[in-house]
Amino acid sequence: MKSFMAKPQELKRNWFLVDADGMVLGRLASQVASILRGKNKPEFTPNVDTGDYVVIINTDKVVLTGDKLHQKLFRRHSGKPGNLKEISYEKLMATRSDFVVYTAIKGMLPKNSLGAAMLKKLRVYKGSEHEQKAQQPVSIVLGE
Repeated sequence: MKSFMAKPQELKRNWFLVDADGMVLGRLASQVASILRGKNKPEFTPNVDTGDYVVIINTDKVVLTGDKLHQKLFRRHSGKPGNLKEISYEKLMATRSDFVVYTAIKGMLPKNSLGAAMLKKLRVYKGSEHEQKAQQPVSIVLGE
């Protein structure tokens, strides 16, 4: 009996639409990362990008549990001494909620070239309008 190994040229990729209205950030990110990796498919192969495309809308309505909205900080550093920048998630969610969801999903994907290829299949939008209408994405409701 032989193991099945997926070939990139034989894969069929689907487009999914996820409405993030009222969803918890971490749960949303982990479930979308699983779809981007292809772990929901029977032909999942760890060394091949078997995932589907995902479009996320309404990221401005994503919820953070507990008091994370006020306490959690987003940090970035240029590498130069004394150049650490911190911003609270309260301000970040008000201005760049699409970036918050994108970085949460990015952190749950592999840290290599395969993860970068998976991340290219993700589209994130703040409002309810998106540019992927021509691909006819199938609307899915992620489990809780």
